[in-house]
Amino acid sequence: MRGRLGLLMLAVCVSSSVGSLPPSDSCEPGFRKQGTCIDNDECAVDEDYPDDVGPCGMNTVCFNTIGSFYCQCEDGFMSSTQAVNFTAEISVTCKDINECVDKDICGPNAVCNNTMAGYLCFCKGGFLTSTGVENFRQGENVTCRDVNECEGEKPCVSNEVCVNVPGSYQCDCNPGFGRKSGNMSSTGSHVECEAICMIDKTICGNGTCHVGASGHYCACYAGSTNYGNQESRCTALNCDAFRDVINLREMFSGALAPDVLMQLKNSCLDLVESETPAGLDGDDLLERLLDLMDGLLSSGASKDNRRVSTFLNVVESALRLIGPFTTPSRTQKSTATTDLELLLHKGAVLPQGPVTLSSEQARLDIHLETAAGDPSHYPGFTTVSLMSYKNLELSTDGFFSGMKTEEDQSFKINSKVVTVTVSNTHTSQLKEPVILTFKHLEQSTHNHTCVYWDSTVYGGMWSDEGCWVVKSDPEYTVCFCNHLSTFAVLMALYDVKDTFQLQLITWVGLSLSLLCLFICILTFSLIQSIKSPRTTIHLHLCISLFIANLIFLAGISRTDNQLGCAVVAGLLHFFYLAAFCWMCLEGVQLFRMVVLVFNTNFKSLYMLAGGYGVPAVIVAISASVKAKGYGTKRYCWLNLEDHLIWSFFGPACFVIIINIFFFLITVWKLAQKFSSLNPDLNNLRKIRAFVITAVAQLCVLGTMWIFGCFQFKPGNLPMTYLFTIFGSFQGVLLFVMHCLFSKQVRDEYGNFLSRCCAPQKKHYSEMTSSNSKAQGSKSTQDTGESHI
Repeated sequence: MRGRLGLLMLAVCVSSSVGSLPPSDSCEPGFRKQGTCIDNDECAVDEDYPDDVGPCGMNTVCFNTIGSFYCQCEDGFMSSTQAVNFTAEISVTCKDINECVDKDICGPNAVCNNTMAGYLCFCKGGFLTSTGVENFRQGENVTCRDVNECEGEKPCVSNEVCVNVPGSYQCDCNPGFGRKSGNMSSTGSHVECEAICMIDKTICGNGTCHVGASGHYCACYAGSTNYGNQESRCTALNCDAFRDVINLREMFSGALAPDVLMQLKNSCLDLVESETPAGLDGDDLLERLLDLMDGLLSSGASKDNRRVSTFLNVVESALRLIGPFTTPSRTQKSTATTDLELLLHKGAVLPQGPVTLSSEQARLDIHLETAAGDPSHYPGFTTVSLMSYKNLELSTDGFFSGMKTEEDQSFKINSKVVTVTVSNTHTSQLKEPVILTFKHLEQSTHNHTCVYWDSTVYGGMWSDEGCWVVKSDPEYTVCFCNHLSTFAVLMALYDVKDTFQLQLITWVGLSLSLLCLFICILTFSLIQSIKSPRTTIHLHLCISLFIANLIFLAGISRTDNQLGCAVVAGLLHFFYLAAFCWMCLEGVQLFRMVVLVFNTNFKSLYMLAGGYGVPAVIVAISASVKAKGYGTKRYCWLNLEDHLIWSFFGPACFVIIINIFFFLITVWKLAQKFSSLNPDLNNLRKIRAFVITAVAQLCVLGTMWIFGCFQFKPGNLPMTYLFTIFGSFQGVLLFVMHCLFSKQVRDEYGNFLSRCCAPQKKHYSEMTSSNSKAQGSKSTQDTGESHI
C-alpha cells in the first residue's frame, strides 16, 4: 500500500513539474535512483544489522513518509520534550513512564510495581487475588480479598480469642481476662492473659470480683451498690437524708410527702442491706418526687432556713439516688414550681467532653469528667442534673449573714435558685470549675454576687465562698464555682442613711408646700387685678404640684394593692410631668418678657395643650409599652430597673436644660437692668437683689431637680439631702417668689386683711385711687415688667 502511494505521489510530482525535472543522474533528498527516483524507506531495517536501533533511537517507533519519516515513543515511554511526534534531527530521548504514581491503579489492598514500559499489581500480605493469579493489571477484573487467618488451625492459645483483621489477625483475651501489662490485645502475636480480678483487685470497690462466661462481675457488700450494672464497681450508699422519716413528715406537710419519702427511704435501705440491687423505676419515682416538691413549694414561702436546708439536702440525695435508674438519655421535666434537666450516661468507658444543661432561667456548663469523678472509682454511669426552682427565692431571701457587707449595703436575690447534682460524690473542691449563667429577675446595673446555700452554718445561709463573677450585665450574670450545691445570684443594694431625717424633711416640706400652693391657687384664681398669661402659668404650675404632692403624701407607700399602686404611680408620673411642662412655659414666658419684651401673649388653648397634653401623651405611650413598670415593691413610682424612669427623667432633663438657658440670659438682662435703673444703687444692694432674684428664679424653674441625677448610685448623701430639701419646699419657694415678692399681691393681701379685720365703707376717692392703682399694675403686668 505504501509503495502504491509512493508511485502515485511520484507521478503527480512528475506531471506537475514538466520542464523542471532534475538531471536524470540525481534524485531529491528522501528519494533514491532506481531507474526513476523512488521514495527511500528510512525506517527499513538492515538485514545485516537487525539490532540497529534505527534513525529514531532507543524505545522508539519509526514511521516512513514520502520523502521523509517521523518518530514516536513506544507504549510505556514518554518523550523528553513531551511531544508525541518528533524527528531524528531533534535530540529527543524516550524515558519510561512510572504508572505507579497513580495510587489507585491497582485497587484496594494491592501494591504497584513499576516495570520498563509497564507495571504489575500484587496483593498485600494477608490478601490473595480473586482469580488466583500472581499479578495483574488494571482492567483485568482482578481484586484482592482478605485471608481469614482465624479459620482452620487456631493461631491463638488458651484464654485467647482470635480476631480477624484486614490483612492479619489479633489475639485478644477472653471476656474476664486481660494482659498482665494491662494491654488487652496484641496484633499477630500471642499474649499472656490473666483474670481481671487478679490483675486489678480493687476493680469492684466495695465488693468481690468474679469471672463469668460474659466477663467479670461485681458482687457488692452490704451497704454498697453498683446500681444494677454488674460490671461496675460498688460504691457506698448514704441514706442519711431519708433515715429520719418522722422529722421529714413533720417538715413536709404535702399529701404525697409521707408516701414518697417512705418509698425513697425503703429503696435506699434496700440497696444498702442487700447484695443484689433492688429494681427501681427511676422515671416513675422522679415524677413522684417532682409532685412532692410541687406540693411543698406551692404551699407558700417559708422563712425557716433549717426547713429549706433539709429540703435541699433531700432533693440532692433523691436526685443522686434516682438518677442512675432513669432512662439513659436526657430527661427534661417541667412542673408548676420546678424545671429539671437530667443527663444519664452509662458505659464502662469514662465519658469525656463538655455538656450543657439549661432551663428558662439558668444554664450549666460542665465537663463529664468532672461529673464522673475519679476514674479509679468510676461506677459505670454518670449523672448530671440541673434543678431550677420557680419560687424558692422567696423562701431563701434574707439569709445573708454569711456575706461580707459594706457600709449601708444589703442584698437581694436577683435570680432563680438552682441545684446542681452529679454522680461524683466528691464535689467540695473541683479540679475544674463549673460555669453557671443566671438570668436576672430584674434588669439591673447594680453589683451582683454569685452565692451558694451553705446548710452547715446557722441552719442555712447564702455564702460566696468558692464562687466568683466572671461576667455581668443588666440581664445576665456568669458564675464560676469550684464546688457543687444550690446556687443563686444576689444583687447588692445600698440603703440611704438617716432615713428618719429625710422622711421628716419630706413630710414637713410637702405639708408646708401644700399649704403655700393652696394659697397661691386662691391668689391667682380669685384676684382679678393680677390676672395675666404669666399668672395663668403660675396657677396651673401650682395646681399640678399641689395634686402631685398630695398624691405623693397619700399613696407613695401604698404597695399592698398592686393595681392601686400602679394607678398612683401613673398619676404621679402625669402631674410631675405636667409641672415640668408648666415650668418650661414659665421659662419661655420669662424669656419673652425680659429679653424679647413682646407684648403678645400665648393663647390659653395652646398653653393647656402644652401643659397637660404633652405629659398625657408621654404617660399613655409609657403605660402601653411597659405597664408593669408602674409600681415597685417599695414605692408606687416608676421602676428604676427597666429604664421606664427615663420616660420621666428624659423630659425633665430637657426642661431643665431649656430653663437653664433661659435663666442665664434672664439673669444677664436683669443684671443690666439693676445697673441701669438706679446708678446710685450701692453694690451691696445690687448683689442682694441679684442673688435673691437668681436663687428664686432657679428654684421656681425646677433646676433643683438636677440633684435627682445623683440618686441612681449609692454614696451621694449630700445630693440626697439637697434634692429632698429643694423638692419638698418647692411650693413654699413658689409662694415666696410669686406672692410675697410681688408688691401688687402684697397690697391685695393687705386690702383683704384690712377688710376682714376692720370692715368699713370706703370713700369714693379712695376706691377710685385703689382702682387706678390696680389698673396701672395690670398694665405693667401685661407689658411684661417684673414685680420682683
